Amino acid sequence: MTVTADPVTLMKQEVGKAAAALVKSGSIVGLGTGSTTAYTIQYLGDRLKSGELTDIVGIPTSFQSEVLSKQYGVPLTTLDAVDHIDIAIDGADEVDPHKNLIKGGGAAHTREKVVDYLANQFIVVVDSGKLVDRLGSVFAVPVEVIPMAITPVTNAIKQLGGKPELRMGVKKAGPVITDQGNFVLDVRFDSIDDPVNLEKILNNIPGVLENGIFVNCADIVLVGEVKDGQPLVRQL
Repeated sequence: MTVTADPVTLMKQEVGKAAAALVKSGSIVGLGTGSTTAYTIQYLGDRLKSGELTDIVGIPTSFQSEVLSKQYGVPLTTLDAVDHIDIAIDGADEVDPHKNLIKGGGAAHTREKVVDYLANQFIVVVDSGKLVDRLGSVFAVPVEVIPMAITPVTNAIKQLGGKPELRMGVKKAGPVITDQGNFVLDVRFDSIDDPVNLEKILNNIPGVLENGIFVNCADIVLVGEVKDGQPLVRQL
C-alpha cells in the first residue's frame, strides 16, 4: 500500500480496509465500483496474498472493478456460475437516515443493483460527506435509458417534475455510454419524499433500464471521517 499524507485518501483506504475485513474465506463477493471500493478490492487482494483469506470469488459490477480485481489477484466468476452472493461491498453518492441510497455517479448502477440486491449482506462504504437528511439533496438521480428512447423518457420524467440532463463524457465527445451501451440521464427533483415509490415509477417508464435509487437493501454503512487530521471509520 502506498503511504500518503493526504487524510482524505487515508480515510478512503481505512473504510475500504474495514469492509474487506468483513469478508470471510469461502465467500462469493460482489465487488462494487468507485474510488473507495477500489481500496476494498486492493485489500482483498492483500489478504489473499498473505493467506489470511482463501477460496473467495468476486462478481464485478463494472469494467473498473473487473480490471482492478485482475490487477490485485482477486478471482472472478459470473452470475451464471453461482446461485447466491454472500456479501457485496459498494459505495454510494448519497445515504439517507433509513440507509436508502443514490448510486450511479460512475454510471454502473444497473449492474450494481443486480449484484447488491442479490447479496445476503450488502455493505456500503462512504465518506461522511455522502450522508444526507433526504435523498436528492445534493446528487441527481441517474437513470439509464436505451438510446432510441431518450426523447420520450426525457419527456416522461419532466411530466413527473424531474429535471433531466443527459450526462456527457469527459475527454470524450458526446454522451457517457454505460457498460450496457446505454445513455444516462441525471435527474434532479425538488424533493424526493417517497424514494421507494419513485424508484418504481422511474423503472416503469418504457425505455428505462434502471435508476440509481437503492431502497431497503443496505445492511451496514461504514462511514469514513477525518477528525483532527486522522482517519476514522464508524458504522451507521
